[in-house]
Amino acid sequence: MIYHDFQGLKLSALGMGNMRLPVMDGDDSRIDEAATKEILDTCMANGVNYYDTAWGYHSGNSELVVGKLLAEYPRDSFYLASKFPGYDLRSMGKVEEIFEKQLEKCRVDYFDFYLFHNVCEMNIDAYLDPQYGTYDYLMEQKRRGRIRHLGFSAHGDLPTIRRFLEAYGKDMEFGQIELNYFDWNFQNAKGKLELLQEWNIPVWVMEPVRGGQLAKLQPEDETRLKAARPEEKIPAWAFRFLQSLPVTVTLSGMTSLEQVKDNLATYQEAKPLNPQEMELILSVADDMIRRTTVPCTACHYCVSHCPKHLPIPDLLKLYNEAMVAGSGAFISSMRLASFPPEHQPSACVACHSCEKVCPQQIHIPDALADFARRMGR
Repeated sequence: MIYHDFQGLKLSALGMGNMRLPVMDGDDSRIDEAATKEILDTCMANGVNYYDTAWGYHSGNSELVVGKLLAEYPRDSFYLASKFPGYDLRSMGKVEEIFEKQLEKCRVDYFDFYLFHNVCEMNIDAYLDPQYGTYDYLMEQKRRGRIRHLGFSAHGDLPTIRRFLEAYGKDMEFGQIELNYFDWNFQNAKGKLELLQEWNIPVWVMEPVRGGQLAKLQPEDETRLKAARPEEKIPAWAFRFLQSLPVTVTLSGMTSLEQVKDNLATYQEAKPLNPQEMELILSVADDMIRRTTVPCTACHYCVSHCPKHLPIPDLLKLYNEAMVAGSGAFISSMRLASFPPEHQPSACVACHSCEKVCPQQIHIPDALADFARRMGR
């Protein structure tokens, strides 16, 4: 395992993200605890010491399961991170209640790392509003040692992140951003990385393979990459890209033991991209961007706010596939046919509740309406 220094700590360069744990019967709220235990045990046995969870992951059950499984290990053998759920404005004013409950759920007396979750356009005003007491409370917990290191995650645009840093940057010890070769230009991840460097804030990475989008590419893209590094697996290119950048921890939401083993192998040794390979991977991203219209990362925030309980990430994944395939979208049509009527895109009532919590700010009802039209539903 590769390790990076952070304030005297040795953090594994690969961190275990616990937002996409294996589930039962396709229900995101029902974590397969036995399969998750095998994943976490394998991570621990192979040097992964950073574990990231959050209040809203798996409908609130990620913290419970991760806390239970990590409690089998000595407390000083891992670093645990969780987050204040500011992506949901209903959380504002409840920071003490939520933080205390998180400690209880995770079975710990302190968090090694704690974050303002998903700083973005929809919550920046509330995060900066002193009436809610979020910043003051979290700083007090840091003084008390119940938060060892305080940071933030952000899906917002560059001006929003800059505004957050201008208010709280002097106290932020790390920043977590969506960073991968697809988003380097598409979401200006390059500019966000440079902004954190300007503030001398160490960088944590989320969505390194963009919710799985970068784990399997179009055949022509895979052929180009295989020609450059025949021995390298396609998902590893995303991690090699990050190994070429000033990044401290890369979080991967690993769903299967196979993914864990592949990523562990990638992080046995750093193999950064050379300038020609960097140019290649970014040109592949440019081609992908031209073929992609909806930047969904399957975070499932939208699902918890949908009154119709639509499987929105699954629908948007099929929508993206339909957009890429064009008139030959038989795969999307075939898979959509297996969805019950109440889970069809046409079941969307356009209430826009999903948009209010979408980190990517996707116009979800519009996409679902377009998808329904394209599929003749």
